[in-house]
Amino acid sequence: MASDFKGWKSYASFFSAEHCQTYLKNKYKKWNIDNPEQKSYENCYAFLYYLEHGQIYYQQAENAPLILKPILLFYGFVHLIKACILTIDPAYPETTSVLAHGVSTRKRKKQNYQFFQDEVKFQKNGLFPFMSEKMFHMKQLEGDKITMEELLELIPELDELFLVHESKSTFTPIYTLNGQLAVPEKILDHYHMTEDRLKEFLTSKSGNQIEFSNEGLLFQFNKSTFTGISPIKFNLESSSFALPLKKENLFVFPELMVHYLLLYNLSMIARYETEWWSELTKMMPNRDYPFIKTFLEITLHKGPFLIYEYLMS
Repeated sequence: MASDFKGWKSYASFFSAEHCQTYLKNKYKKWNIDNPEQKSYENCYAFLYYLEHGQIYYQQAENAPLILKPILLFYGFVHLIKACILTIDPAYPETTSVLAHGVSTRKRKKQNYQFFQDEVKFQKNGLFPFMSEKMFHMKQLEGDKITMEELLELIPELDELFLVHESKSTFTPIYTLNGQLAVPEKILDHYHMTEDRLKEFLTSKSGNQIEFSNEGLLFQFNKSTFTGISPIKFNLESSSFALPLKKENLFVFPELMVHYLLLYNLSMIARYETEWWSELTKMMPNRDYPFIKTFLEITLHKGPFLIYEYLMS
């Protein structure tokens, strides 16, 4: 699915207003938006500049000290998300209410604060609920909360770290067998399901992206219908698919939104919790440090990858 991604080189064609206009026009036609020609013409530079600004933030983040990375990565990611929204909503941003972050966090961290237990809370207005609905047709409930641990468990590249620090796996790799993908049988015990029930379950959760064969747990993954909403995640480091071992309510939560929420909270901490943040980066007192540092290394490459997948789908 993703071996063809070459980092920022994959974005090269977008740095041409002419190409951006054609690209947007095709998107607007696909979504039956009025005056696609005119609107793509009006939006091509905004789209291009969102991508360009995003890229500059990421490039700066790569060379920045750890204490600044979350801030640069969060704003870089926000610019890339705005480019995505422009492909489906030519009027974006119509009101200032969509410009807020759309999530909130407790400003003053309590004593004995632990990052894993920290939460972000969904708001009614702002970028998070807006992109959730526009890009993934998912409605997030105002006031719902999610912990950092729940979010970290949804990132396949962190599986090894969970094994080392928590003695638990969060994902199981999906293997390639005779040109098809194979779900390991041990997943049946994890999910407490029969083979048929699992096939039915995964198919229902993935729309028409998965097509199981009659033999065992072999399936084809249809990349052209990839929507970002799928239990099957792509591990960019190992270039392989993986399936989460937990099948709770976040089973199909888009990974793009996971990165947004983690980066939002980390950027708030880096800006407003100076004492805790400095202590964490200098003293490395507990598991928070390896998880945060590793996540920031992952998202530096995975963020642009997830956006590119969305733009090309």
